[in-house]
Amino acid sequence: MSAEQGTGHPLARRLVAVLATVLVVLAGMVGLLLFFNGRDDAGVSSSAGPGREFPDLGARHLQPGERPPVAYNASPPVSGAHVPRLPTSDDAALSDDQLLHALELGNVVLVHGGARGGNPPAPLMKIAEDLSGPFDPALVGGGQAVIIARRPGVRGVLALAWRHQLAAPTATDPRLEAFAEYWLGRGAGT
Repeated sequence: MSAEQGTGHPLARRLVAVLATVLVVLAGMVGLLLFFNGRDDAGVSSSAGPGREFPDLGARHLQPGERPPVAYNASPPVSGAHVPRLPTSDDAALSDDQLLHALELGNVVLVHGGARGGNPPAPLMKIAEDLSGPFDPALVGGGQAVIIARRPGVRGVLALAWRHQLAAPTATDPRLEAFAEYWLGRGAGT
């Protein structure tokens, strides 16, 4: 019996060595991914986006008539328990439930203090039109709409996203469009 027969064919030995190397490299890559993924704080978002960040009060869905278990930490609220109701039109006075459900899904809401029956500020309408088009219930349900809303007592404009708020002195503030563009589609699950 020759020495070559006892140790196997050279091509087979080379193939086994290459496969072993590939497996070791893949195992190392998986190990690194698991290590870095384990260090990621999935429940804490980065403050890198525009606007002020608020602590997450959750997105628990309540039954009609049920009250939230804790007080909201922002006015208007940007996270918290709510009855899941969607806005049905643009430039309406939204309830906290409608507002929170829209934000939870990933919509951005631009709130102004204009009078009922008046026209919404043209710069806000332009932002909404440029980023998501005219009000569309399907886009709202998919978390892809910029919604214009009225709320008595608001001075200037408040841009709202899930856990984020930006106060602007006027509807022409360029930060409003940057806020809406950045946060659109980033709801409670993102």
